[in-house]
Amino acid sequence: MHMKRMALILALVGATAGCASDSDTRDTQRRTATGTAIGAAGGALIGSGSGKHWTGAAIGAAAGAASGYLYDRHKKKKED
Repeated sequence: MHMKRMALILALVGATAGCASDSDTRDTQRRTATGTAIGAAGGALIGSGSGKHWTGAAIGAAAGAASGYLYDRHKKKKED
């Protein structure tokens, strides 16, 4: 049951990545959503070792979102 919920959350996060109006915003959302999904999955795996997979997923998602956003800023700065 927990894996189904996690899959649904990750699918919803990924689906929102394509909802932007221009290319620049879509890139930012895509990179941030990808970081969020990867962080949530990694956090859930790490947290499952201690029985706190939801806490791990939440912390991983936050860290992944921040990392994805920072990566996007880095890529855009290199393009300028």
